[in-house]
This record gives sequence, C-alpha cells and structure tokens, in this order.
Amino acid sequence: MASRKPYFTVLIIPTGIGATIGGYAGDALPVAKAIAQVCDHLITHPNVMNGASLYWWADNIEYVEGYALDKFASGEWGLQPVRQNRIGIIFDQSIEKELLYRHIQVADGIRATLGIEVVDYIITDEAVGVELKIAPSGTSWGTINNQGTLLRAAEKLIREKGVNALAVVARFPDDTGSQTLQNYRYGKGVDALAGAEAIISHLLVRQFQIPCAHSPALSPLPLDISVSPKAVAEELGFTFLPCVLVGLSRAPQYTQSRNPYSFWADDVDSVVIPINACGGSSILSFAAKDVLIIAVEENQTVLDVTPEKLGLSVVRVKSYLEAIGVIVAHRGGISLQSLQPNLPSLFHQNP
Repeated sequence: MASRKPYFTVLIIPTGIGATIGGYAGDALPVAKAIAQVCDHLITHPNVMNGASLYWWADNIEYVEGYALDKFASGEWGLQPVRQNRIGIIFDQSIEKELLYRHIQVADGIRATLGIEVVDYIITDEAVGVELKIAPSGTSWGTINNQGTLLRAAEKLIREKGVNALAVVARFPDDTGSQTLQNYRYGKGVDALAGAEAIISHLLVRQFQIPCAHSPALSPLPLDISVSPKAVAEELGFTFLPCVLVGLSRAPQYTQSRNPYSFWADDVDSVVIPINACGGSSILSFAAKDVLIIAVEENQTVLDVTPEKLGLSVVRVKSYLEAIGVIVAHRGGISLQSLQPNLPSLFHQNP
C-alpha cells in the first residue's frame, strides 16, 4: 500500500507591517513550532523564524527568503533540501571596528558551539548606505544607496569561497530617540528596520538565486526593564546574527529542476496568513491554486487588505490555535463542515 502524500503548510507573516504576532523579534516562533507539529513540512520565511539572539530549528521547517517564497508560490522555483550550507557573511564597510569584531565573534561562536559551516566573511568595498522610511500606510520600507557594493561582495564570496548561502550585516541608522522605536520596544509599533532588510535580501536572492538573510548592525540600546517580551530578544546581545546563521545553515537551495527530493508549489496543502494582509504575491499565487487558505483574525496589521476585498476564498479562524485544528482536520481528510454543530442537510441545499 502506497504511503500518503506528505502534508505541506506555508506560514506567511509579512514583514514591516506591525503584525501583532510576528511583527517583533521572533514572537511568531511559538506559532511556527506548533504548526510544525501537525504537518510534515512547514515552509516559512526569516521574519517568522528570526529571533535575534534567540532562535529555533526543526528538521521539518524550511527557512525561505521572501523573494524566493514568491518564486516558489508562483511555481517558478522549487526548494531543494540540504544537510548543511556553506555560509559566507557580508559586512558593511561602515560598521565600526568594535561592533564588527563582536559580529565576527558571534560567527566564531556559532562555528564552535553549533557546528555550522561559516566559510568566510568579506567587508564591502564601499558603505552600503541604508536609509529607513515609514510609508503613509504605517508600513516600514527603506532604500539602499549602494547596491553595487553588496553585489560585488556576494559575487566574490560565491566565486572564490564557494559559498551557497549569504548572511548580510549592514550598518543601520541608530534612531534611539524616535517614537517608532519606542513603540516597537514596548510591543505596540512597526519594526522600522524590516522593510529595508527585505530589500537587501531580495536583491541578492534575485541576482544569485541562493538563500540569503539579513541582520542589522546597531549600537546596543540602553537597558529598559519595560521592554515588551515580544521585542526583548533583540536587547540581549551585541548582534542579531545568531538566528540568521542558524536559519541559513539548513535553508533549502532554490532549483528549477524537479527531482524526487525537491518541493514545489503544487505540493502545498494549506497556507496560514494574517486576516488583513492578504495582498502579497505569494498569497495571491497560492489562492489561484487548489490550496486551503486559513486567515487568522487575531493577527492584526497596519494594512487593511482582507480576503473579501480581493475576492479570496478562505477559512476564517480566530486564532492560530484554531488554525492548527483546521490543519489537523484537513490533513486527516475530514470535512470542516462536518465539525460544525449544525450540519446542513443536502435536502435543504437541493430541494
């Protein structure tokens, strides 16, 4: 008797939109860990998995950069599982010497304690030049003034060191007095760094088609015992790099060739999204396929892009706990309608 098809779930929480769950420093990790218990493969992205100095890993969680996730959802790219990636780190030339040394120490510590293969690092030949912005909608974005220096550094690491995954550490502006930062630290605002971080990783993944994730370099913040538990993971060390290196260590490679071990969009069974952030490219691609879309009402964002406004057919749930129940039923081939207290008769549907 043939075994059943493995069950794939995609968990999407877009970055920089102030999601009440997943908008902070790794606060969506418990959600990812829980969903991973009820599916064979959970595909998600760095915004969900990155927790600065804190992190989590599981054999059935696939760490996929946002641009690559869009390509995967569209069916253009597949995901190829790996045992271990060869990671190269790109450091922004504008990082101060002491802060740079702290990041290098983190990489050495990761190599020594976790056995992750960090091959080498390179410093960009010019400053990256990151600028942060907040859009009228309240979402974060940014600009990179010198994309060429990142591309040159990445190409050199790939060509000369044979790396197949990239961690990028760019110097981000310190904005310790801003209201946006204070709101974020207290668990009430948007991550002002996230939009610019996404631009960096999208740029390199689009160009080189290998896994990439970004970690901002910032001066340590002064101690504040009122910081929200959602944001506190970013207050614990000199760098956010540990979670990025852990995620990249076994991130699937991107492929355009099918083989018995690769994953493709048509393998996906269900997708879990915030209720009012339904307009992303990945979500729209999955919605066009025979995939169960589960929209979580408790995860609010600064956006107002609901399934109804886009004409999407979704299952609305109140919480991620309820979403997990829906996945369990769907995986078991149990009609969701049959779990309702008042199952309508077929006679009433076809008099």
